[in-house]
Amino acid sequence: IFPTSRLVSMITGIIVQPNKAVVGANAFAHEAGIHQDGVLKNALTYEIMRPEVVGITTSRLVLGKHSGRHAFKERLAQLGYDLTNGEVEKLFVRFKELADKRKEITDEDIEVMVAEEILRVPDVYELEYLNVVSGTVAVPTATVKLKIEGQEVQGAGFGVGPIDATFNTIAKLTGSRSKLLRFTVTAITGGMDAQGEVTVRLEENGLVALGKGADPDIITASAKAYINGLNRLQYLKRVQEEPHIRGSEV
Repeated sequence: IFPTSRLVSMITGIIVQPNKAVVGANAFAHEAGIHQDGVLKNALTYEIMRPEVVGITTSRLVLGKHSGRHAFKERLAQLGYDLTNGEVEKLFVRFKELADKRKEITDEDIEVMVAEEILRVPDVYELEYLNVVSGTVAVPTATVKLKIEGQEVQGAGFGVGPIDATFNTIAKLTGSRSKLLRFTVTAITGGMDAQGEVTVRLEENGLVALGKGADPDIITASAKAYINGLNRLQYLKRVQEEPHIRGSEV
Protein backbone atom coordinates (compact mmCIF):
# COMPACT_ATOMS: atom_id res chain seq x y z
CA ILE A 1 0.00 0.00 0.00
CA PHE A 2 2.68 2.51 0.99
CA PRO A 3 4.84 2.15 -2.18
CA THR A 4 1.70 2.37 -4.33
CA SER A 5 0.63 5.51 -2.49
CA ARG A 6 4.06 7.06 -3.06
CA LEU A 7 3.94 6.19 -6.76
CA VAL A 8 0.45 7.64 -7.23
CA SER A 9 1.56 10.79 -5.39
CA MET A 10 4.59 11.19 -7.68
CA ILE A 11 2.54 10.63 -10.85
CA THR A 12 -0.39 12.90 -9.96
CA GLY A 13 1.53 15.54 -8.02
CA ILE A 14 -1.00 15.27 -5.16
CA ILE A 15 0.78 15.36 -1.81
CA VAL A 16 -0.26 12.80 0.80
CA GLN A 17 -1.11 14.70 3.97
CA PRO A 18 0.94 13.66 7.03
CA ASN A 19 -2.21 12.85 9.05
CA LYS A 20 -3.59 10.36 6.52
CA ALA A 21 -4.20 6.91 7.97
CA VAL A 22 -1.75 4.11 7.10
CA VAL A 23 0.18 5.98 4.37
CA GLY A 24 0.64 9.42 5.99
CA ALA A 25 4.03 10.40 7.39
CA ASN A 26 2.60 10.44 10.92
CA ALA A 27 0.75 7.10 10.67
CA PHE A 28 3.47 5.21 12.56
CA ALA A 29 5.06 8.18 14.33
CA HIS A 30 4.95 8.43 18.13
CA GLU A 31 6.00 11.64 19.86
CA ALA A 32 4.52 11.36 23.35
CA GLY A 33 6.83 9.70 25.87
CA ILE A 34 4.20 7.25 27.11
CA HIS A 35 3.44 6.20 23.53
CA GLN A 36 7.12 5.73 22.71
CA ASP A 37 7.63 3.64 25.85
CA GLY A 38 4.61 1.50 25.02
CA VAL A 39 5.68 0.91 21.41
CA LEU A 40 9.19 -0.04 22.49
CA LYS A 41 7.80 -2.62 24.94
CA ASN A 42 5.05 -3.93 22.66
CA ALA A 43 4.34 -2.30 19.30
CA LEU A 44 0.77 -3.64 19.23
CA THR A 45 -0.05 -1.39 22.19
CA TYR A 46 -0.51 1.60 19.88
CA GLU A 47 -0.16 0.04 16.41
CA ILE A 48 -2.82 -2.31 15.05
CA MET A 49 -0.39 -3.43 12.34
CA ARG A 50 3.33 -3.39 11.70
CA PRO A 51 4.70 -0.78 9.26
CA GLU A 52 6.23 -3.60 7.19
CA VAL A 53 2.74 -4.98 6.47
CA VAL A 54 1.91 -1.93 4.34
CA GLY A 55 5.34 -1.73 2.73
CA ILE A 56 7.13 0.73 5.01
CA THR A 57 10.68 -0.52 5.32
CA THR A 58 13.41 0.59 7.66
CA SER A 59 16.96 0.35 6.35
CA ARG A 60 20.14 -0.06 8.31
CA LEU A 61 22.12 1.22 5.32
CA VAL A 62 23.05 4.89 5.33
CA LEU A 63 23.75 5.86 1.74
CA GLY A 64 26.18 8.67 1.09
CA LYS A 65 29.24 9.81 -0.80
CA HIS A 66 31.25 6.66 -0.10
CA SER A 67 28.49 4.14 -0.82
CA GLY A 68 29.12 1.68 -3.64
CA ARG A 69 26.99 0.11 -6.35
CA HIS A 70 26.18 -2.96 -4.28
CA ALA A 71 24.68 -0.98 -1.38
CA PHE A 72 22.79 1.26 -3.79
CA LYS A 73 21.40 -1.70 -5.75
CA GLU A 74 20.40 -3.41 -2.50
CA ARG A 75 18.43 -0.36 -1.36
CA LEU A 76 16.66 -0.16 -4.73
CA ALA A 77 15.58 -3.78 -4.29
CA GLN A 78 14.37 -3.08 -0.73
CA LEU A 79 12.24 -0.25 -2.09
CA GLY A 80 10.63 -2.66 -4.56
CA TYR A 81 12.37 -1.65 -7.79
CA ASP A 82 13.29 -4.48 -10.17
CA LEU A 83 15.64 -2.75 -12.60
CA THR A 84 18.07 -3.85 -15.28
CA ASN A 85 21.82 -3.41 -14.83
CA GLY A 86 21.74 -0.55 -17.32
CA GLU A 87 19.00 1.25 -15.40
CA VAL A 88 20.85 0.75 -12.11
CA GLU A 89 24.04 2.14 -13.64
CA LYS A 90 22.18 5.18 -14.94
CA LEU A 91 20.68 5.81 -11.51
CA PHE A 92 24.03 5.25 -9.78
CA VAL A 93 25.62 8.07 -11.80
CA ARG A 94 22.79 10.38 -10.69
CA PHE A 95 23.17 9.10 -7.12
CA LYS A 96 26.89 9.95 -6.99
CA GLU A 97 26.23 13.45 -8.35
CA LEU A 98 23.72 14.12 -5.57
CA ALA A 99 25.91 12.47 -2.93
CA ASP A 100 28.66 14.98 -3.71
CA LYS A 101 26.23 17.73 -2.64
CA ARG A 102 24.53 16.04 0.32
CA LYS A 103 25.78 14.11 3.32
CA GLU A 104 23.07 11.43 3.21
CA ILE A 105 20.71 10.19 0.50
CA THR A 106 17.21 9.25 1.67
CA ASP A 107 14.64 6.85 0.25
CA GLU A 108 12.65 9.85 -0.97
CA ASP A 109 15.68 11.06 -2.93
CA ILE A 110 16.02 7.64 -4.56
CA GLU A 111 12.32 7.55 -5.48
CA VAL A 112 12.65 10.90 -7.22
CA MET A 113 15.70 9.64 -9.14
CA VAL A 114 13.74 6.63 -10.37
CA ALA A 115 10.81 8.81 -11.41
CA GLU A 116 13.03 11.24 -13.31
CA GLU A 117 15.46 8.80 -14.92
CA ILE A 118 13.44 5.63 -15.51
CA LEU A 119 9.73 6.50 -15.49
CA ARG A 120 9.91 9.24 -18.11
CA VAL A 121 8.82 10.00 -21.65
CA PRO A 122 11.37 10.52 -24.45
CA ASP A 123 13.07 13.90 -24.21
CA VAL A 124 12.59 16.42 -26.99
CA TYR A 125 14.00 19.18 -24.81
CA GLU A 126 17.02 18.80 -22.52
CA LEU A 127 18.45 21.39 -20.12
CA GLU A 128 22.14 21.99 -20.82
CA TYR A 129 22.83 25.21 -18.92
CA LEU A 130 21.04 27.67 -16.66
CA ASN A 131 22.26 30.93 -15.17
CA VAL A 132 20.02 33.34 -13.28
CA VAL A 133 20.65 36.87 -12.04
CA SER A 134 18.26 38.33 -9.47
CA GLY A 135 18.22 40.55 -6.42
CA THR A 136 16.68 43.59 -4.79
CA VAL A 137 17.84 45.98 -7.51
CA ALA A 138 18.67 43.70 -10.47
CA VAL A 139 16.08 42.84 -13.10
CA PRO A 140 15.55 39.07 -12.88
CA THR A 141 17.28 37.58 -15.92
CA ALA A 142 17.73 33.97 -17.01
CA THR A 143 20.17 32.62 -19.56
CA VAL A 144 19.27 29.13 -20.75
CA LYS A 145 20.87 26.65 -23.11
CA LEU A 146 18.70 23.79 -24.32
CA LYS A 147 19.24 20.81 -26.55
CA ILE A 148 16.22 20.43 -28.82
CA GLU A 149 16.25 17.10 -30.65
CA GLY A 150 20.05 17.14 -30.51
CA GLN A 151 20.45 20.77 -31.59
CA GLU A 152 21.75 23.32 -29.05
CA VAL A 153 19.93 26.64 -28.71
CA GLN A 154 20.55 29.45 -26.24
CA GLY A 155 18.74 32.58 -25.18
CA ALA A 156 18.01 35.01 -22.37
CA GLY A 157 14.83 36.47 -20.95
CA PHE A 158 13.36 38.58 -18.16
CA GLY A 159 10.59 38.10 -15.64
CA VAL A 160 9.07 39.34 -12.40
CA GLY A 161 11.27 36.85 -10.54
CA PRO A 162 14.04 34.33 -11.27
CA ILE A 163 11.63 31.44 -11.90
CA ASP A 164 9.36 33.53 -14.11
CA ALA A 165 12.42 34.66 -16.09
CA THR A 166 13.52 31.04 -16.47
CA PHE A 167 10.10 29.89 -17.67
CA ASN A 168 9.82 32.82 -20.10
CA THR A 169 13.20 32.02 -21.62
CA ILE A 170 12.45 28.31 -21.99
CA ALA A 171 9.06 29.08 -23.55
CA LYS A 172 10.74 31.43 -26.04
CA LEU A 173 13.38 28.85 -27.01
CA THR A 174 10.86 26.03 -27.43
CA GLY A 175 8.11 28.12 -28.99
CA SER A 176 5.69 26.79 -26.38
CA ARG A 177 2.28 28.41 -25.98
CA SER A 178 1.37 26.31 -22.97
CA LYS A 179 -0.37 27.83 -19.96
CA LEU A 180 0.93 27.24 -16.44
CA LEU A 181 -2.02 25.94 -14.41
CA ARG A 182 -0.23 25.03 -11.20
CA PHE A 183 3.17 25.43 -9.56
CA THR A 184 4.05 23.79 -6.24
CA VAL A 185 7.27 23.32 -4.29
CA THR A 186 7.88 20.74 -1.58
CA ALA A 187 10.96 19.70 0.36
CA ILE A 188 11.69 16.03 -0.31
CA THR A 189 13.50 15.68 3.00
CA GLY A 190 14.33 17.87 5.98
CA GLY A 191 17.50 19.85 6.55
CA MET A 192 19.21 22.83 4.96
CA ASP A 193 20.61 20.69 2.13
CA ALA A 194 17.27 19.08 1.25
CA GLN A 195 16.26 18.66 -2.35
CA GLY A 196 13.33 20.75 -3.47
CA GLU A 197 10.76 19.06 -5.69
CA VAL A 198 8.79 21.25 -8.08
CA THR A 199 5.55 20.16 -9.73
CA VAL A 200 3.98 22.07 -12.60
CA ARG A 201 0.80 21.46 -14.54
CA LEU A 202 0.76 22.74 -18.11
CA GLU A 203 -2.12 23.05 -20.57
CA GLU A 204 -2.03 23.51 -24.32
CA ASN A 205 -4.93 23.03 -26.73
CA GLY A 206 -6.86 20.89 -24.27
CA LEU A 207 -3.92 18.67 -23.39
CA VAL A 208 -2.77 18.72 -19.77
CA ALA A 209 0.62 17.43 -18.62
CA LEU A 210 2.31 17.16 -15.26
CA GLY A 211 6.00 18.04 -14.99
CA LYS A 212 8.28 17.28 -12.06
CA GLY A 213 11.85 18.20 -11.24
CA ALA A 214 14.09 17.95 -8.19
CA ASP A 215 17.34 19.65 -7.25
CA PRO A 216 18.96 21.25 -4.18
CA ASP A 217 18.65 24.52 -6.12
CA ILE A 218 14.97 25.39 -6.37
CA ILE A 219 15.35 27.44 -9.58
CA THR A 220 17.09 24.53 -11.31
CA ALA A 221 14.36 22.21 -10.01
CA SER A 222 11.75 24.56 -11.50
CA ALA A 223 13.48 24.55 -14.88
CA LYS A 224 13.65 20.74 -14.84
CA ALA A 225 9.95 20.49 -13.96
CA TYR A 226 8.92 22.93 -16.70
CA ILE A 227 10.98 21.11 -19.32
CA ASN A 228 9.63 17.76 -18.13
CA GLY A 229 6.10 19.11 -18.55
CA LEU A 230 6.88 20.37 -22.07
CA ASN A 231 8.30 16.96 -23.00
CA ARG A 232 5.12 15.31 -21.77
CA LEU A 233 3.03 17.72 -23.84
CA GLN A 234 5.09 16.83 -26.91
CA TYR A 235 4.57 13.16 -26.14
CA LEU A 236 0.81 13.67 -25.87
CA LYS A 237 0.74 15.48 -29.21
CA ARG A 238 2.48 12.54 -30.88
CA VAL A 239 0.30 9.81 -29.39
CA GLN A 240 -3.13 11.39 -29.04
CA GLU A 241 -4.27 9.88 -32.34
CA GLU A 242 -3.23 6.34 -31.39
CA PRO A 243 -6.23 4.27 -30.23
CA HIS A 244 -4.41 2.51 -27.39
CA ILE A 245 -3.54 5.80 -25.69
CA ARG A 246 -6.45 7.11 -23.62
CA GLY A 247 -6.89 10.31 -21.66
CA SER A 248 -5.33 13.70 -22.22
CA GLU A 249 -3.11 13.88 -19.16
CA VAL A 250 0.18 12.27 -18.14
